[in-house]
Amino acid sequence: MIGIIDLTIVWAFIIAFAVFVYVVMDGFDLGLGLLFPLFPARADRDVIMNSVAPVWDGNETWLVLGGGGLMAAFPLAYAVLMPALYTPVIAMLIGLIFRGVAFEFRWRTTQRERNRWDIAFAGGSLLATLAQGIALGAILQGVNVEARHYAGGWWDWLTPFSILTGLSLAVGYSLLGATWLVLKTEGALRDRAYHLSWFLLFAMLGAIGAVSIATPFLHIQYTQRWFSWPNMILTAPVPIAVAAATVLLLRALANKWDHQPFFLTLALFALSYAGLGISMYPYIVPQSITIWQAASPENSQRFMLVGVAILIPLILGYTAWAYWVFRGKVRPESGYH
Repeated sequence: MIGIIDLTIVWAFIIAFAVFVYVVMDGFDLGLGLLFPLFPARADRDVIMNSVAPVWDGNETWLVLGGGGLMAAFPLAYAVLMPALYTPVIAMLIGLIFRGVAFEFRWRTTQRERNRWDIAFAGGSLLATLAQGIALGAILQGVNVEARHYAGGWWDWLTPFSILTGLSLAVGYSLLGATWLVLKTEGALRDRAYHLSWFLLFAMLGAIGAVSIATPFLHIQYTQRWFSWPNMILTAPVPIAVAAATVLLLRALANKWDHQPFFLTLALFALSYAGLGISMYPYIVPQSITIWQAASPENSQRFMLVGVAILIPLILGYTAWAYWVFRGKVRPESGYH
């Protein structure tokens, strides 16, 4: 059966799935860090931290799976992209380290020191988010490849487009964080999260529009993929679905249906991610290296597929269990210590 399946496409979907799950699961707790300065009260900050305490570190499992899978399944892409993205990747890791250390240490210090760790938590979240968005923009705009090696400069990743994608991701993560607070909190904190969600939704729609308008100007292939006939028949459902999800999200916010805004925001992320896939396929390094050119040998793909077939259900299982056990609203008296 495996012999008649294109394992390269299977692995491309596995890597894409791992990256997407990381974005939506770690995105909302990075978003909470971005929103942290807007909630100066200690009680509010404690509830915000407690809302993600049981799950935040497990969410990053998917980043390890996506990065490790890319190296193993598409070694050429890994070898080309890493030198092109050293700076934003290192910045992202530093941000994640600051955030993780701050999360643990803020509970075990005096109030003055806690304020410093709160700054580290917010700053680390901002640094990691911007780095991820900038790296995405750098990949989309393409990297200079010669003879299967990265041939660009140290600062090629830093462009107006990559800065736009970095800021856009920060807006999107902030909306995820705000709608997570709507889902998980009560009282004045929940009301404040609703208020922020309105502004952040329109900001995210503006960011989606700006990136969508700018992307076709990067490469003629992007323009042809989205606007040539008959491709438009296949691509048109994506913006239509974005509009439908937006209408539903606006209605959920207006009616204060606590459970819907977060999941509808996830739908907006999923649709944006689908648009990204439509633009890039079949390239893993846009306009330079396809997934088949970057793939590892078929025997290696088969061997790894057995492990992933066991690993991914296990990760999904314990993740679902953690979210189920800690479902419901977070109250000030319950906490992480």
